[in-house]
Amino acid sequence: MADKFFSKLANPSGREKVWRLFALVMILAVVAFFIVAGREINFGLDIVKNKTHDLVNIPHTKEIPFHLGLDLSGGTRLVYNTDSSAVPMKDRASAIEGARDVIERRVNVFGVSEPLVQTDRSGDIYRINVELAGVKDVNEAIKMIGETPLLEFKEENTEIRKLTADEKKQMDTFNKNAEDQAVEILGKLTKGGDFGALAKEFSQDDATKDKGGDLGYISESDNPGLIDIVKKMKVKEITKDLNRTSDGFEIIKLDDKRIKSDPFNNNQQQLEVSAAHLLICYKDVKDCESGLSKEDALKKINDLKVKATTQNFKDLVKQNSTEPGAKDSGGELGWFSKGKMVKPFEDAVFAQKVNTIYGPVETEFGYHLIFKKAERKIEEYKVSHILIKTKKEEDIIGKQSEWKNTELSGRNLKRSTVEFNPNSGQPEVSLEFDDDGAKKFEAITARNVGKPVAIYLDNYPISEPKVNEKITGGKAVISGSFNIAEAKLLSQRLNAGALPIPISLVNQQTVGASLGQQSIKDSLKAGIYGLLLVSLFMILFYRFPGIIAVCALVIYGLLVMAVFKLWPITLSLAGLAGFILSIGMAVDANILIFARLKEELKKGKPLGMALEEGFNRAWPSIRDSNSFTIITCIILIIFTTSAVKGFAVTLIIGVLISMFSAIFITRNFLKLIPTDWLEKRNWLIGIKSEVTKE
Repeated sequence: MADKFFSKLANPSGREKVWRLFALVMILAVVAFFIVAGREINFGLDIVKNKTHDLVNIPHTKEIPFHLGLDLSGGTRLVYNTDSSAVPMKDRASAIEGARDVIERRVNVFGVSEPLVQTDRSGDIYRINVELAGVKDVNEAIKMIGETPLLEFKEENTEIRKLTADEKKQMDTFNKNAEDQAVEILGKLTKGGDFGALAKEFSQDDATKDKGGDLGYISESDNPGLIDIVKKMKVKEITKDLNRTSDGFEIIKLDDKRIKSDPFNNNQQQLEVSAAHLLICYKDVKDCESGLSKEDALKKINDLKVKATTQNFKDLVKQNSTEPGAKDSGGELGWFSKGKMVKPFEDAVFAQKVNTIYGPVETEFGYHLIFKKAERKIEEYKVSHILIKTKKEEDIIGKQSEWKNTELSGRNLKRSTVEFNPNSGQPEVSLEFDDDGAKKFEAITARNVGKPVAIYLDNYPISEPKVNEKITGGKAVISGSFNIAEAKLLSQRLNAGALPIPISLVNQQTVGASLGQQSIKDSLKAGIYGLLLVSLFMILFYRFPGIIAVCALVIYGLLVMAVFKLWPITLSLAGLAGFILSIGMAVDANILIFARLKEELKKGKPLGMALEEGFNRAWPSIRDSNSFTIITCIILIIFTTSAVKGFAVTLIIGVLISMFSAIFITRNFLKLIPTDWLEKRNWLIGIKSEVTKE
């Protein structure tokens, strides 16, 4: 019995093959639908959930956004010329890419959504194209982008300055006077003085002074120090003693308190959680420098999950997390409420039990392990205060850094290259300084043996190698647990700071967000009208096969848009034009097939044979025409840039999927129709019942 089942499964009949292919096509269509319409599906689920008062709670699907180009989302396009004439020819490509990398990190400071920074070559001229979607201060962005990359070598600051005796005396006197003033104000309040009036007269908090010291409703995550004080107070009570905070002396009044309601569900009280996380990113994630593939990142975080406990979690984070600053923070996220984290992370942590480690959870930043430490209802306190400021050492000395600049900088670095350790085979980054830099580097390493020397690019630490010995000759090697990708990236960044590549702004174009939205609406309208007209033509002219072609066309559209989201393809206006054009080309293959089908039926051939002959005879024409279109698109992608390339990319994707749609989907759907039933109704195919013999 089992043998027969597996034999039939391995050797299906022709009809079974058709149904299996149909099932596969429908699975692809459903998956594509969830990818394309994720946000709309979740919106509908939320409506159902609210109307049923949480009785129906279906899990949400992952929302994947379209990546819109500048002409659709609005923003600014900047074009820079680079002057690489002073750079040796063999180093130019690396220097240009290094400059591109620096610019990309600079524009990220502005919180730009999907910034696009690309290099482009026209003859001997290298250009860097920067697209900033939604950036507010364009002039500030231009100023920052145009600065020469700054490479610095820093050593530990062992000269942390302390206050002199006179400075300490002045600070103590100032703080004593502040305390006396605060005591005097507190005395007036004790005797029945009006809190709001005294705050307006004496408080040194400019943000709340004119409001009578009113801070509004605040929670522990907003100001933990202040909330620790008001938790012990009764409503309308004023503190009987002065409270010393980092800003100065505080006199506090509790006006009201309440449990904060959930903004996503007014019937529930809002919760907040305390958590830490361990992040492992991979090379497809924006700004990730781990060099790991997605599969390797998943394997690594699963291995760490096996080792992780609530006791060693912080140490694992410091040793392994790819999150910037994790070595210092230990992955601590503090207290946060709903709406503060990306949705997959938020859904996981709020469903998780306290004092557990959960994961991996995938977000746009990579894979996370989450340690949920605590959970509580959010209490809000309406607080007013009177602040009398005090002085700290930092107010007098200024902020002091753990690192201090050395005399060595990027102008002394000749080049950086990736090499491999002859003993271990591990990649290393070699540095070569000019004569002046060699002397400075020798002096720096001599006084820092056994200590780290930090390398900063644009005030961003890119490496903190430990000095093992005094280094002479102007050459050094940075070794560590690099993979090849990480070593190349570090070398590229060093070269960006060292090689003289001036850039000059040659073109600036601003696209308004309203123009972008109008372009999307116009393109969508054109696509809908085009689809309706094509569908109407196919149904009127080819009747039943035309209906099948329209169904296949809908699936084609879902598949193409799913590819646009998953790749991801940055959609520009030209790209949308390529997609709309591909709709017409997708129908073209169906027209060739149906025309051949009608010819074969008119010759008197049975429907099944006519269907096979129609596809077989139409295939060479479909193959050749689409192949030439694909070749043309490849040429456009290789030798053009910007809008033309975007048009070619979307068109080639559309053509490839249209071939799949015509040869597999349309053909499969037609084979599902019983031939006897359709042969008796030739009018559904658009031919007369009478046939002529060949």
